Amino acid sequence: MNGHMFTLAGAELIAMGTGALWWPERSLLCVSDLHLGKSERVARRQGTILPPYDTRDTMTRLAADVARSQARVVVCLGDSFDDLGAAGSLPEEERLWIARLQAGRRWVWIEGNHDPGPVDLGGTHLAELPLAPLTFRHVARAGASGEISGHYHPKADILTRARLISRPAFLADSDRVILPAYGSYTGGLRSTAPELSRLMRSEAIAILTGPQPHAVPMPRGAI
Repeated sequence: MNGHMFTLAGAELIAMGTGALWWPERSLLCVSDLHLGKSERVARRQGTILPPYDTRDTMTRLAADVARSQARVVVCLGDSFDDLGAAGSLPEEERLWIARLQAGRRWVWIEGNHDPGPVDLGGTHLAELPLAPLTFRHVARAGASGEISGHYHPKADILTRARLISRPAFLADSDRVILPAYGSYTGGLRSTAPELSRLMRSEAIAILTGPQPHAVPMPRGAI
């Protein structure tokens, strides 16, 4: 499995280059902030027309990660849909696609701030998932330990000899890991943001996504 291995609360985890998190011992694949249906929601609420390919692209990458890992459990860590209207408006083809991915495995939708209610798309809808020694929830809580969350869409900037590189990134320390957004039309919050600096310990790392995921000390100041 292509990725960066690290340990949280004694659990060995792999931060994949795609932005998914793999827990081999539990055969569990975790993704966060899919924001499926964002182009539909933006058109409905704002009248702005975006190319309507975001859900298809996100689902293609998710299907590839599920097939590659052969996960027995899939946890979608909140904001899986851009709002509940977007969940209800998914085309039948994409609803069937989700159903095919769910077949034969446990599928958990964690409640997010964009999708707080149950969705009629199979699987189980939970506020959070405790799975010792870890807990899966959408928004990180101060003082938590063994926590896996999303919400912030973290990204990290690093300066190479040639140029400044900005990529979605996992943020990890001895208490928690915050996943990057997996959805195609999602923005990002730099790791230097005060919200993230307050949550993460001083020794936190940023694991940059991409073909060769790698870890660097979490950037905290201006580059």
